[in-house]
Amino acid sequence: MSLIKRSALVGATVAGLTLALAAPAAAHVTVNPDTATAGGYAKVTFRVPNESDKDSTTKVEVNLPADKPIASVSVKPVTGWDVATTVSKLAKPLEAHGAQITEAVSKITWTAKGGFEVKPGQFQEFDVSMGPLPESGEMIFKALQTYSDGTVVRWIDEPSTDGTEPESPAPVLKIGAAAAEGGDTAAAAPAATAVAEPAAEESNSSNGFGIAGLVAGVLALIVAMLAYARSGRRPEPAGAPAEKPSSDK
Repeated sequence: MSLIKRSALVGATVAGLTLALAAPAAAHVTVNPDTATAGGYAKVTFRVPNESDKDSTTKVEVNLPADKPIASVSVKPVTGWDVATTVSKLAKPLEAHGAQITEAVSKITWTAKGGFEVKPGQFQEFDVSMGPLPESGEMIFKALQTYSDGTVVRWIDEPSTDGTEPESPAPVLKIGAAAAEGGDTAAAAPAATAVAEPAAEESNSSNGFGIAGLVAGVLALIVAMLAYARSGRRPEPAGAPAEKPSSDK
C-alpha cells in the first residue's frame, strides 16, 4: 500500500472515531441546573426534546417527589401551552414561613395548543420556581411525555446504584449543602500580587518594537539560509589562477 493510500486510510479512521465519540447520547427530559442549594429557593428548567421522527410532543407531565414535598411551587407561562397543577394532601405537614402547610403541588401538566407542539428536531423548556428545598439528598422528578400519535414515553427510571445510566432516566435535582454563614471569604480568595501596570503609550511602543524585532530576526534568518544554500554551489570566479602541478626535481 502506498504512503498516500495509508495516510488517507488513517485520516478516514481518525475522522470516523472522532464523529463516533462526538455523537450525543439519546436525548431525554432533564432538569437544569441539576444542582441546587439546600433549604433555599431555586428556578429550575425542565428541558423536553422531541425524539420522534414524525410525531410532535403534545403534553408533558412532571411529578414532584412525594417524599420531599415543596411548600411553594410556581410556574412560568409558556406561549401556546396550558399549564395545570395538581395539589395533594400531605401525610406530614410542612413548616414554612411560620405556618403549617398541609397540602402541596404534586404534579405539573403542560398541554400544547394547536400549532405549538414540540415538533421533530425541536425542544421546549418549562420553568418552575420552588422552595424551600430539602436539606439534603436529591429530588427525582418522574416525567411523562405524550406524542401526537398517543405514544407516552415514561421518564421514570431512578438513578442506578452502579453508576450506569438507566434506559429512561427521570430528571434528578441534586441538593448541595448551603455555604457556611460568617465564613471568612477574604481568606479563601487567592492573594493578589501587586504588578505595576505600564502606561498605555509605553505598552503600545513596547509591543511595536517587539514585533519589529521579531520580523527583522525572521528576515535575517531567511537571508542567512539563502546565503548558505548558495555557497554550496557557488562557481569558481573567472580568472582565478589554476593550481600549478608539482614538478619533480
